[in-house]
Amino acid sequence: MKISNETKIGILTAVTITILILGYSYLSGSDVFSRSNKYYAIYNSVDGLSVSKPVLVNGFQIGRVSSMHLRADGRTVVEFKIDPQYNVPSSTLAQLVSTDLLGGKAISFEYGDSKQFAQDKDTLRADIQGSLAESLQPIQMKAERLISKLDSSLAAVNKILNPDFQKNVDRSFNSIANSLQTLEGTTKKIDALVGGQSAHINNIMSNAEVVSDNLKTSTGHLTTVSSNFEKVSDDLANSNIKQTLDNANKTLADLQATMNKINNGNGSLGLLINDDKMYKNLSDATANLNNLFIDIKAHPKRYVSFSVFGGKKD
Repeated sequence: MKISNETKIGILTAVTITILILGYSYLSGSDVFSRSNKYYAIYNSVDGLSVSKPVLVNGFQIGRVSSMHLRADGRTVVEFKIDPQYNVPSSTLAQLVSTDLLGGKAISFEYGDSKQFAQDKDTLRADIQGSLAESLQPIQMKAERLISKLDSSLAAVNKILNPDFQKNVDRSFNSIANSLQTLEGTTKKIDALVGGQSAHINNIMSNAEVVSDNLKTSTGHLTTVSSNFEKVSDDLANSNIKQTLDNANKTLADLQATMNKINNGNGSLGLLINDDKMYKNLSDATANLNNLFIDIKAHPKRYVSFSVFGGKKD
């Protein structure tokens, strides 16, 4: 059976129209060949949102905006078609978010912690997030202020970069170059001096090493002395110092009492020190005794006589 050209053209036209309709339906958010769950949200403003915009969960697309209807109170009812393989909790927040700096919008689902899932044709909570342009306004203002300061700085730089200033800069660079050459010459002299005195430096380092060894030895001796001192301290701590001090205090107390008695004239010593009469009598007795010794020495026969033949004593 031969098909005429008119029939071929008619079939091709029908197929083309069908493809266009299906493509338009897909782009408008209607999936003809698959079943989807429908959810709704009500917004005060849907600026930048349009049909077929994606519905995202953490950046992953799970559906599209299928239709939008304006209510009598001025709010807009937005319908979402979500792939049925994704369960949406009943406490999910449908947030209108910005996707680019040009004001493009999309719907972002923020899942809640509800254990129950939303049913087909349920209405979800709605929220509107500030646009990226609004978020970037503080940064834009700071950038504008920074650019203004940068322009002022460049103007100041251009103002100071006059011929006289350039000459001064050249002279400054020449001075710096001369200073670097002088520093290089000084460095070479120092290197030569250090090279010539390397033997002395080595001797000094050797002496320093000997001194360090001596210090280590002295440290060992000091450690021994410290140990001995600690031992003596322990011995003193363990000895009966308290009893010795108590005895010394008692002796001092007795001596103080004796001194008090002497000062008060009690006893012979106290009378001798404090009573002038006793002192005078004692002095007179001493003088008489001294005179007696002198007289005995001058006239011994008055007091002692010996008889060889047994004669009578006078």
